[in-house]
Amino acid sequence: MEKDKKNDHSVSIDSLRNKISHIDEGIVELLDERMSCVQEVARLKEESNLMFYVPEREKEIYKKVLTKAKLFPDKGLRVIFREVMSASLSLEKPLKIAYLGPEATFTHQAAMKRFGVSLNYLPEERIEDIFLDVENDRVDFGVVPIENSIEGVVNYTLDMFMNVNVYIVSEIILEIKHALMNKSGKTEDVKAIYSHPNALAQCRGWLKRHFPNVPTFETTSTAKAAKIAQENREAASIASQAASELYNLRLIANGIEDRLNNITRFLVIGKYISHKSGRDKTSIMFSIKDRVGALYHILKPIYESGVNLTRIQSRPSGRETWTYVFYIDLCGHIEDDCVKKSIDKIREETVFFKVLGSYPAEER
Repeated sequence: MEKDKKNDHSVSIDSLRNKISHIDEGIVELLDERMSCVQEVARLKEESNLMFYVPEREKEIYKKVLTKAKLFPDKGLRVIFREVMSASLSLEKPLKIAYLGPEATFTHQAAMKRFGVSLNYLPEERIEDIFLDVENDRVDFGVVPIENSIEGVVNYTLDMFMNVNVYIVSEIILEIKHALMNKSGKTEDVKAIYSHPNALAQCRGWLKRHFPNVPTFETTSTAKAAKIAQENREAASIASQAASELYNLRLIANGIEDRLNNITRFLVIGKYISHKSGRDKTSIMFSIKDRVGALYHILKPIYESGVNLTRIQSRPSGRETWTYVFYIDLCGHIEDDCVKKSIDKIREETVFFKVLGSYPAEER
């Protein structure tokens, strides 16, 4: 009797597995049908000289599919459709993306989060090279860090917008998780710790508690630090878990950052301004006339137009002593009446003005 029950249970599982296999085959057939439509879209885009990567359309797809699922988790759907859209983009046009390398840096992870695994990636050692790659059409897009929730703004990225003619096409929000790793996974082998200065700063408290007498050394990237640890048994690195897998290192500890919600914002830069998505952000830069109340006269139109200002940052212009350039992020798209009205008034008060882009705002 007990044996019959087991057989019935086995038959039930086999039946469900057969049903799942049938569903899987249907999914693949639908994906192929989708790719056929993508090929036709690519042909029409090429005939009309339209952009192949449309971030506002991408945002719309995510929004629609996330409302359809009843059991499938949102996070899983995002990952699946990220790769579906990545494969679709690669079929439309083999896009090339530059990022701050080497492979397995957080900028690389941000680029993969936005564009998926199916596109072509170019690692660069300097932020400047990414901007120049985009400006000179060596790549289609670049991904650069702009600010961290703990360490603040990446000034060099801001400065590059002064002299290079590119636009912000979209933004990427990435949660940063740091791990300590070495070849053996043993704490007693750690004689020196390497990482990017930002990562060292974000883990300063943890390092002081657990490795107070171990010297730290700065590197150009967290991935470069992982490579050093790969080659030196007495070295450890602070990097991402992805770096540990790439460089065959063992984790000593994960999540060693001093603060929760360690978030870095990245920018995708390209050669055009994105269309409205319904929830957008506009970034501008300008320098102002040297007179009393100059900054007040700049900010007043923003307030009067009911536009939300989310960030303001100043940097030395690098052109004249004691002159500054201001960077501002506003809620809304440059085609919105209230934003356009504000920008037109700001332009009148400035000696230099530049729109950096209007683009879909990322969910935080």
